[in-house]
Amino acid sequence: MATVDTAVIPSDVKLIETHEYILPDEDRARIGISHFAAEQLGDIVYVDLPELGQELDKGETFGSIESVKAASDLYLPVGGKIMAVNTRLEDEPDLVNDDPYGDGWIIEISVAKPEEMQTLMAPADYTKFVEESDS
Repeated sequence: MATVDTAVIPSDVKLIETHEYILPDEDRARIGISHFAAEQLGDIVYVDLPELGQELDKGETFGSIESVKAASDLYLPVGGKIMAVNTRLEDEPDLVNDDPYGDGWIIEISVAKPEEMQTLMAPADYTKFVEESDS
């Protein structure tokens, strides 16, 4: 059975079923992958970052992430405009493994529809989802 270490998930993070998180901060929000997803992927070797200024809808692919085990698309938890990308990941993709909610963030967006945040999972709901899906 898959387990999630809830102690590593910040309480103000929201998550989606594809294991991306969003961390709201005033008029922007940071997006990355969960600690659980980073552990499942193993050593991350490459992160495909999107172009600044792109406007994407909720659920659209904004990039991809590759590890020694697999490659996965990255999905936007809510719609918005890409305002920043974490260029440190170009040379240090392992930051996603080391600190997914901190230095390992992937993009920042301006949220187009704040009401979409209401459809996302709180950390406790995400933990339950992972444990029940056994992924």
